[in-house]
Amino acid sequence: MCRDVDRVHLLIQGRVQGVWYRASTQQKAEKLGLTGWVRNLHDGRVEAVAQGAREALDALVTWAHDGPPTARVDHVSVRWAEPDEALVGFELRRTAHLDE
Repeated sequence: MCRDVDRVHLLIQGRVQGVWYRASTQQKAEKLGLTGWVRNLHDGRVEAVAQGAREALDALVTWAHDGPPTARVDHVSVRWAEPDEALVGFELRRTAHLDE
């Protein structure tokens, strides 16, 4: 069965904090018409969840492997999931701490 909307969960490793990775992800996702969020993790990774058309999500995943010019991406973990109707807009979230 084909769905109009998919969801992807990304964990990005490398030099991805302090290089505008989150803001750039938000800009890219909004340009692609995606909803979701992005945040830094306490361990230096960036986490993002995006939802929308599969082609747009594929474009975001491809972009995530490079990120903004000042980033150095070493690894991107990609996990596909069922869409979550609760996502509206694309937000920058605060850094997640150990207990989150």
